[in-house]
Amino acid sequence: MNQHSLKNLQIGLSEASRLLLPFAVIWLLGAIGLGWLVKSFFIVLGLLLITPALAFFGFRWWLRRNVVQAGCPVCHYEFASLNKTEFRCPSCNESLRAENGQFNRLTPPGTIDVSAVEVSVQVIEE
Repeated sequence: MNQHSLKNLQIGLSEASRLLLPFAVIWLLGAIGLGWLVKSFFIVLGLLLITPALAFFGFRWWLRRNVVQAGCPVCHYEFASLNKTEFRCPSCNESLRAENGQFNRLTPPGTIDVSAVEVSVQVIEE
């Protein structure tokens, strides 16, 4: 039988004191009326753990509301941009603005946008 097996199970006084020291400090602070210090430490620690998660979900919510993914009205190139911003199409370099979930051309006032339609020609013989 291995004689060192009981030594591995024993916890020395130095290890126990290292484990009990934080609990003793917290109890001592609470006993002398400084429990608010311990509570505020745990509140700050909780906020440090919760804040990144809240920021992550808040940023995702903001992105869902403000990112527009649509096609360019000129060349139909599909890309994404932020809502209510002015930019140029990466494909055809046309000036565009993102509004209401779609991209609109930036044109001077009074300009009429016309889309051409191809009409097939039929010859009627008499």
